[in-house]
Amino acid sequence: MGLFDRLRGNDTPRVAFVGIDGLPYDLVANDPETFPTLSAIAEAGDGGAIDSIVPPESSACWPALTTGVNPGETGVYGFQDREVGSYDTYVPMGRDVQATRVWDRATAAGLDATVLNVPVTFPPQRDLQRMLSGYLSPEVDKAAHPEELRQYLATAEYTQSVNAKLGHKSDKTAFIEHARETLDRRAALFERYVERDDWDLFVGAFTAPDRVNHFLWGDHLDSGTYHEEFLEFYAALDSHVGSIRNALPDDVTLVVGSTHGFTRLEHDVYCNEWLEREGWLAYEDDDHDSLADVGGDARAYSLVPGRFYVNLEGREPEGVVPESEYDEVRAELIADLEAWEGPNGKPVVDRVVERETAFRGDHDAIAPDLVAIPNSGFDLKAGFRPRDRVFDPDGPRTGMHTFENAALFVDHPAAAIEDADLLDVAPTLLKLLDVEYARTDCDGASLV
Repeated sequence: MGLFDRLRGNDTPRVAFVGIDGLPYDLVANDPETFPTLSAIAEAGDGGAIDSIVPPESSACWPALTTGVNPGETGVYGFQDREVGSYDTYVPMGRDVQATRVWDRATAAGLDATVLNVPVTFPPQRDLQRMLSGYLSPEVDKAAHPEELRQYLATAEYTQSVNAKLGHKSDKTAFIEHARETLDRRAALFERYVERDDWDLFVGAFTAPDRVNHFLWGDHLDSGTYHEEFLEFYAALDSHVGSIRNALPDDVTLVVGSTHGFTRLEHDVYCNEWLEREGWLAYEDDDHDSLADVGGDARAYSLVPGRFYVNLEGREPEGVVPESEYDEVRAELIADLEAWEGPNGKPVVDRVVERETAFRGDHDAIAPDLVAIPNSGFDLKAGFRPRDRVFDPDGPRTGMHTFENAALFVDHPAAAIEDADLLDVAPTLLKLLDVEYARTDCDGASLV
């Protein structure tokens, strides 16, 4: 902030939250030399591993993180969701989030908020001081508010997202360069408005780490070709967080958190191909590539990541499983998932979570009946087009999301990160801001 802002003499607490898509806590804890800033925050306040949500998919994680409630309340379950009473699907955007965001609670309390690049926030809200919608937004000029921000982004050659197609190439040089360019320009944006805006709550999200992990995690674990470039990327990320931390006045509390962990990916797993081969799923004809092609005698289908739905009579338009048989059929599907073996006899699924355990709220009409949490190495895809195999070990990605080992760092001496999860982030920010909320407004609790 500018000199006037640093000296404004306002007793209102202020908070800056830096979100990092896909940063595992162990990556930081095991390498403090690469992460001096995050290590220093943990020493000054606290840092630790937290659980994500079910399912740990970024499109579901960001609404949960920024509201403090589970997908049953946000209404967002993944990158692709099903329309109520239909086999049509859609990609959730900001308007599909049914719960109150932390910045909306701050604004209602009379505070100013700047929100930059958080996924699942399009279109940008015009009641905020400043907002740039994040991942899955269209071109930048439609994702930014106000006009000054749009003009800056046009001249700064700003990049919304890393080009994942570059990661599919055997030579990852161009992908790494683009990821680093995206990271650096994102950091420049954050540092500009951290200092320029007279905000009470600042929220900014780095999403490039998730893309880097997807394509370079194997190099990191195996000291492969791009191991040094992987560490250099993260050293740059930590340095950018350090620059933001140094720019903050003393009355601002910095919180840094991630959405999920990461582990090695060994097989892309096409769940709908498995369901078809096991007699659970059928299609109208051999030319199928979407949920809309599901046939009338299908008893179950899947959406990414690892979400399984009973084709229920009265809920799905061509449902065949009577409601009276729902529990029996679901139990049968659970048993098949738990018995599912991958190559070399390794169990594919670590555990199966039932909808009533994972999701609670008024917006659970499209909730999956089951979510399969896979064992390390098995990335559960959907895949509605025909496949010649269920397990594909030859994909370009070497890293996959995990429910465990997301990261949280709070630069406050009273912070205590223990037995925490993603739903604790929003109430922690509200507590630090002294914004009142009802206990039932959030599923999580403050860690301060």
